Amino acid sequence: MMTDVLVAHSSDVEKADFYKKTYWHVALAILAFIGVETVLINVVPVEIISLMFAQKYTWLLIIGVFWLASILANKWSLSQSRSTQYLGLGFYILLEAVIFLPLLYIAVGYSGGGTMIFQAAMLTIAMFAGLSAVAFTSKKDFSFLRNIIIIGGFLSIGLIVAGAIFGFNLGLWFSVGMVILASASILYETSKLKDSYTTGQYVGASLQLFASIMLLFWYILRILMSRRS
Repeated sequence: MMTDVLVAHSSDVEKADFYKKTYWHVALAILAFIGVETVLINVVPVEIISLMFAQKYTWLLIIGVFWLASILANKWSLSQSRSTQYLGLGFYILLEAVIFLPLLYIAVGYSGGGTMIFQAAMLTIAMFAGLSAVAFTSKKDFSFLRNIIIIGGFLSIGLIVAGAIFGFNLGLWFSVGMVILASASILYETSKLKDSYTTGQYVGASLQLFASIMLLFWYILRILMSRRS
């Protein structure tokens, strides 16, 4: 049976165990993403990858399906059933790998693309570590970021859809704004670990952090790519 005790109401030992399991699952999710992405890049035909970014309406369909499936994956990850939680996390990792496929394929094609991807990954890890440290050590309540993140999320989706339909480039400053939004999301998700989850929901907590990390990685990579183009 899973415990229903909130992390905030648990003992110090239980809190430490919850945090350890949460971040361990975040690390495993990242490793799983790398493995799945490597397989997809080597197995999926180039023609199919090209279709994902060559046709604007195909890309909009993919984004729409990803958004709906993300909601389902998040719901599964917060289930009281451990197996359902892992199903949600695994499903989300697969979705992220599919969404990242065309971006990483393009990045690999750049001169020194592998180094650029590695730099983006290191910057993402460094920023995630720094933001997590701020959230844990600061006594500030970051719950106010929730509305900012929601509004910013809807605005960004609207701009992405408009850009795809009308064919305009969102540019560097949009990517910078999304890095800020992803950073705010990491602060918010980290600060709410003790207040919004029970000690048995570390899989669901790891999915939320993983999602914010991948958003940050996406736009850091986009910024580095814009400097090469």
